[in-house]
Amino acid sequence: MNYELPKKNLLFCLFFAYAFTWITFSNDEVFWYFYTFTTLFLMSMAFYYAKIEDEVKTLEYLILGIGYGVLTYVILATGYKLLKIIPVFSTSSVDLFISKFGPNAIWHYLLLLFIVAPSEELFWRGFIQQQLKRWFSPFYAVIISSALFGLSLLFSGFWIGVLGAFLSGLVWGFIYEWKKSMPLIVIAHITMLILLFLILPLG
Repeated sequence: MNYELPKKNLLFCLFFAYAFTWITFSNDEVFWYFYTFTTLFLMSMAFYYAKIEDEVKTLEYLILGIGYGVLTYVILATGYKLLKIIPVFSTSSVDLFISKFGPNAIWHYLLLLFIVAPSEELFWRGFIQQQLKRWFSPFYAVIISSALFGLSLLFSGFWIGVLGAFLSGLVWGFIYEWKKSMPLIVIAHITMLILLFLILPLG
């Protein structure tokens, strides 16, 4: 489906997204259970209200998705390295965030790769970004949706994560507008997470 939501309905969707995210980050002991519920809730809204585009052939979106996932990781890793050499900034919040909310069990990784990543892309790029294009140009819709995506991490107290989510949202948002392929940006997101948490973790 592809509903054109009234502004107040869109604001309600964002309110619930942030409310559930706040609840999710409020208790690290049950974080992964609430995180699963929250992302599935976001995915259900996206499936109901959004038209999910897929205009790229399978082999192409796999190759491009992996490539753009690597690019996103390089951008985040470079930003992290730059912050480490600037005296006024501290990257200790990265270690604190990972110790509290990072995946540490096989089912955490499975959820992160196959539920969380697709859900976030469907909601923020497939739904919110496309709704914003009714009032803004695609360029500004990408910027605003990326900022909203980044702000969802604000409840964790992880300010570097807010910036990282904003930057990755920009990359994936502009790619989605260009290539019109949801599977492509989901693969990019998954590739970035694999590099970030399994192959070349920061810190």
